[in-house]
Amino acid sequence: MNTQYSVPCALDHLGRADRNLDGVRKCVLHAVWKAQGYGCSIGAIGVGIGGDRTAGYSLAKHQLFRTLDDINPNPELAKLEQDIMEQANKLGIGTMGFGGKSTLIGCKIGAYNRLPASFFVSVAYDCWAFRRLGVVLDTSTGKIKHWLYKDDTPAIGGTPVMKMAKTEALPLTGREVSLTTPLSEAQVRSLKVGDVVLLNGEMHTGRDSLHHHLISHDSPVDLKGGIIYHCGPVALKQSALGGDKWFMNAAGPTTSIREEPYQGEVIKKFGLRGVIGKGGMGPKTLAALKEQGAVYFHAIGGAAQYYAKCITEVTGVDLMEFGIPEAMWHLKVKDFPVIVTMDANGNSLHADIEKASAQELAKFV
Repeated sequence: MNTQYSVPCALDHLGRADRNLDGVRKCVLHAVWKAQGYGCSIGAIGVGIGGDRTAGYSLAKHQLFRTLDDINPNPELAKLEQDIMEQANKLGIGTMGFGGKSTLIGCKIGAYNRLPASFFVSVAYDCWAFRRLGVVLDTSTGKIKHWLYKDDTPAIGGTPVMKMAKTEALPLTGREVSLTTPLSEAQVRSLKVGDVVLLNGEMHTGRDSLHHHLISHDSPVDLKGGIIYHCGPVALKQSALGGDKWFMNAAGPTTSIREEPYQGEVIKKFGLRGVIGKGGMGPKTLAALKEQGAVYFHAIGGAAQYYAKCITEVTGVDLMEFGIPEAMWHLKVKDFPVIVTMDANGNSLHADIEKASAQELAKFV
């Protein structure tokens, strides 16, 4: 969800952004609103003011190396960072775009000199998931001497970082809906936005290459009543353990909106009953869900290893010529947790949140 603005410019719901720090503020808030839940939010953003188009993006990315408790040495930028945090978290976008008061966990801003003819504001959007890993190697043997971050005790403001959850298991309420594929139209039509569903049975992964392929080709497997999971897994063979069978080491959702040009047609062509991803999809997909009797299931962004544990077996793979992340993997899952955010009755949580947050955005003109 990285983006770049050339100011002065006109912004939806915010009006004109001028060549000053208030214009920068408007651009950044607009970028957060435009991202909605696509970026695995809750998110952290880096902002680069000035430079050319390339240098601006680089500066924005470098801001993401700052720790969350780091205070900008420039008092004007420090205040701007604080103002953006306060205002962004009042937009009501929330974690994963589900609504709520937690949309950003960090905003870090840097500034470069610029050419008089240009004034770029570059925004780098970062997922909340902690993906940092490193080692110190013995250069004579190649052996690992020390794990970075893992063995260290990280701290923010002197306080050790604790686990985000008390347990690794998903606490159940008893209100979850348990479904096994293939799904019937009646089962799907009964689901509504907000339902938590535990999926069982077979599903199939599919990203950009697969959706483009399915528009003009038959599917390698029967998809009627089935589910496509927007996922680029980390797949490994167990040959090192004496076997030749694939397993998933990570299988989190990817951003679904990229498939918007294809998804409605794929649903109609193959009789799909469900699509899984993150961030939601647009009006073309919503119309197809209503017409065909299908739903959009939202998976938890950043929970790739948790979802891998819900996969009991990799039953096969097709279209490996696309590469491991883009291939069509066939998976058996057990109690795979998802949330209905676009139902077969024309309702979309994502459309509702986008509309409501636009009204809040307009308050910060």
